[in-house]
Amino acid sequence: MLKQSILFLSFLFLVQISFAQNTSDGSTKTGVPIMKFDKRFHDFGKVKKGEIKSTTFEFTNEGDVALEIELISACDCTTTDYPRLPVKPGERGKIKVVFDSTEKEESETIDIDIFLKNTDPKTGIPIMEMLQYKFELKN
Repeated sequence: MLKQSILFLSFLFLVQISFAQNTSDGSTKTGVPIMKFDKRFHDFGKVKKGEIKSTTFEFTNEGDVALEIELISACDCTTTDYPRLPVKPGERGKIKVVFDSTEKEESETIDIDIFLKNTDPKTGIPIMEMLQYKFELKN
């Protein structure tokens, strides 16, 4: 069941990317927020079991409507803090990610799924984004 959910979310993510990008004629799609991240991946490097690390992912809304984050989902080892108010076109926002390695037994790459309240106006498909971080657990 978990694998099916992950596959479905991955499919939605890929569909979202195709809609949020430029159209074939080079123009930007209108009516949607576009989260342009400074980075989408962070490497915490070597982490001792029990260590807590944090990073911040910064983004700009390059769309032409305000974006609203519905929720952010990641593993239990991850907590996030993100804008609760709409991020208007041209405004910047930050997503703070805190990783607690206390319960980890091995190195991993963690997906952070961002679900927006916004939907694609043509398809009604919810807009999603994804970030990742990785760590190497050391003894």
